[in-house]
Amino acid sequence: MSDAIVLYNTWTGFTQRYAQLIGKELACPVQALKDSPADLSQYSTVVFGSRLHAGMFDGWKKAQKLLTQRGANKLVVFATGAMPNEAEAQIQKVWDQNLTPEEQKAIPHFYLQAGLCYEKMGGIDRTMMKFAAWAMTRKKAKTAEDEAFQNAIRQSYDISDPKYIEPVITFLKQQI
Repeated sequence: MSDAIVLYNTWTGFTQRYAQLIGKELACPVQALKDSPADLSQYSTVVFGSRLHAGMFDGWKKAQKLLTQRGANKLVVFATGAMPNEAEAQIQKVWDQNLTPEEQKAIPHFYLQAGLCYEKMGGIDRTMMKFAAWAMTRKKAKTAEDEAFQNAIRQSYDISDPKYIEPVITFLKQQI
């Protein structure tokens, strides 16, 4: 068993699924952030995962404060979302919006493509996504990226795969 712990926030289950896969590979505990131990200093590494929501790493600032207060040593983060891994420029924009340049250097961070699950979304999120899809149909001069976005948010889909945790696992095994 490694001396790491994997903590996560999840809404639709994608982040939890990836957290459990990472925990299994590392043979370490996996818990929802809200159920995390009061003392994290016993772990050499805390892995935290959450979803991307409207361009934000959901719950990051709150989690960062909590993890610091609870004595987390080394921190590694991963975000899940509906964008494919190949959307590297968009993913970097998200990291730029959520992590300072200093944090990007100090905190290893990974993106894991997951999907979209309207059935598990709250009403407000579901309405916002459906409105965004409708708004895209009204746009006159669409780029290829616009078309891809419009198609991607029309319905639920799952593009997650256990193979996407490989970079996270490789990094962590070198650190732990």
